[in-house]
Amino acid sequence: MITPLTPLDWKRRAVKLYPDKIAVIDEDKRFTYRQFDDRVNRLSNALRKLGVAAGTKVAVMVPNTHPMLECFYGICQMGAVIVPLNIRLNPDELGYVIDHSDSEVVIVDAEWGDRIHDIRSRLPQVRHYIQIDSGLSSPLEAMDYETLLAESSPAPIHVEIDENQMISINYTSGTTSKPKGVIMTHRGNYLNAADFLLHLRVSHDDVYLHTLPMFHANGWGGVWAITAVGATHVCLRKVDPEKILNLYEKEGITLACGAPTVLNMLVQAPNLEQVRIATRPRMGTAGSPPPAAIIDRVQKYLHMEVIHVYGLTETSPFISYCEWRKEFDNLLPEEQAIVKARQGVEMVFSGETKVVREDGSDVEWNGREIGEIVARGNVVMEGYYKQPEETARAIRDGWFHSGDLAVVHPNGFIEIVDRLKDVIISGGENISSVEVEGVLYQHPAVADVGVVARPDERWGEVPVALVVVKPGHQVTAEELNEFCRARLAHFKCPKDYEFVDELPRTATGKLQKFKLRERYWSGRDKRVQ
Repeated sequence: MITPLTPLDWKRRAVKLYPDKIAVIDEDKRFTYRQFDDRVNRLSNALRKLGVAAGTKVAVMVPNTHPMLECFYGICQMGAVIVPLNIRLNPDELGYVIDHSDSEVVIVDAEWGDRIHDIRSRLPQVRHYIQIDSGLSSPLEAMDYETLLAESSPAPIHVEIDENQMISINYTSGTTSKPKGVIMTHRGNYLNAADFLLHLRVSHDDVYLHTLPMFHANGWGGVWAITAVGATHVCLRKVDPEKILNLYEKEGITLACGAPTVLNMLVQAPNLEQVRIATRPRMGTAGSPPPAAIIDRVQKYLHMEVIHVYGLTETSPFISYCEWRKEFDNLLPEEQAIVKARQGVEMVFSGETKVVREDGSDVEWNGREIGEIVARGNVVMEGYYKQPEETARAIRDGWFHSGDLAVVHPNGFIEIVDRLKDVIISGGENISSVEVEGVLYQHPAVADVGVVARPDERWGEVPVALVVVKPGHQVTAEELNEFCRARLAHFKCPKDYEFVDELPRTATGKLQKFKLRERYWSGRDKRVQ
C-alpha cells in the first residue's frame, strides 16, 4: 500500500524508535519524544473539542518555544491548516492576515496578547482564542493553553491525510502592499524537509538550535526534519547572540539556521572570545545573499561550516544550495567564502531550477549573462490563497518566476546579482517598498517618494526613503519616522530619509529605482535589492 508523503509520519517514527530520547529543550524544560507526542495529541484532541477539523485554519502567534513546535504537529496531524503569524507585524497587518486566511482559532503567546486583543472586534470569524502563559501580563481574554492540554486526552489522532492537501498558509510580503498567503502542501513540506535532511546532513545525533523563526516557511522545514531522524530541538525565544553562543557550549549544538544577519551578530558578540565551541557545527544560511566577509569571519572565529541555501516561501522554501566540491579545498579562505556566498545548484528533491532569458531559454553558463531564476517541481506552492491573479503572475507556463536575477557559472553554480522585485530583505525579513511608499504618501507634506534598499553591515540591507516635499510644506526626517512607526511594523520603517528635489521617472511616470539604488550600491560587488 502506498502511504501519503506527509511530515507528520516522522513523529510516529521518532516516537517508535526514540521514545525516551530528549526531543525538545526549552530553557529548563525537557521533553522526551514520548512526552512530546503526549502533549501534541492532547492539543489535537482539545482543538477537536473546539470544532477544529480537517481544513480548519488555525492562526498561531508564538515564538520559538515548545508550544510552537506542538502547534505544528497538533494542528497539522488533524488535517487542519496552520497559519504561522509573523510576530513582528503590527495589529493592522495581523488583522489582515488572520481575516484573509479565514482562521477560526487563534493561539497566541501572552507577550503579544495585547496586539490580538486590540483587533479582536475586527475578527468575527474567529471562534476561539487560546493564550500561552509565558509569565507576561496580557489583556486578552482567552482559554489557557496548558489547562486545555491538561484536561484533554492523550489518545492518538487518526486522520486520513491526502499528501496534496494544504498543510499551512505562510504569508509573505511582496511588491504589493498586502501580504500574500502561500499555500503549502504535506507533500511539498515532506520533500523540502528531505532536502533539509540531505543537504544539511542531519542525523539522529544532531542537536538543532531554532535560531530561525519557525513562522518563516515553517522554519525552512526544520520543524519536521529534526523530528524525522530523532534529533533534538533546542528552542530559542529571542535571538540573543550571547545566549546563542552559550547554548552552543551548554547544549552541544551541532546545527542551526539563520539569516546572514544572525551570523554577523554572532561574530560581534561580546562573549565571542570566551566561548569554546567544540562541536564544529553546521550553519545553514539564507534570506539574503551572505557577504563573503561574514562567512569568512564565522568560519575563522566560530569554526562553523557555513552552508548557503536558497529559496523563497513560494518554494517551501529550498530549491538550491552551495554544494561543496573537492576542488574548492585548494582555494584560499577568502576565495572559499566567495564561493559559499553563491546560491549554488538545485537540490535533489526540489525539482528543476534554472536561470532563463525573457524568452524562456537558458542563459549561457559563463558567469556573465543575466537571467531570472525559475523553478518547477515538488516544492513549488499550489498558489496564493484566494489570489488567483497573483498566482497567475507568479506561475507562468508551469514555472514559478522568482523575480531574482542571476548568472550561472561554468560549473553550474547560480549566483544572484540583482532582484526584479523591489522587495528589501532586511535581516531575513521581506519588506515591500511599495507598502512603505504607500504609507509615506499619506503624509500631507510628501509630494513624491521612492523607497529602496541601502547596504547595512548588520542587517544586510535596510530601507531608505528619498522624499520630495510639497511646495510650501516643511517636514523633518524625525516627523516622517514617527508617522511611519505609527502605521507600520517598526522593522519596515526607513532607517534614513533623504530630501531631494525630484525623483527619476520615465516618460510614462514609472519610477526608475535602479537610479536611486546606484547612489548606495555603486562600486559594490553585489547590488541585491
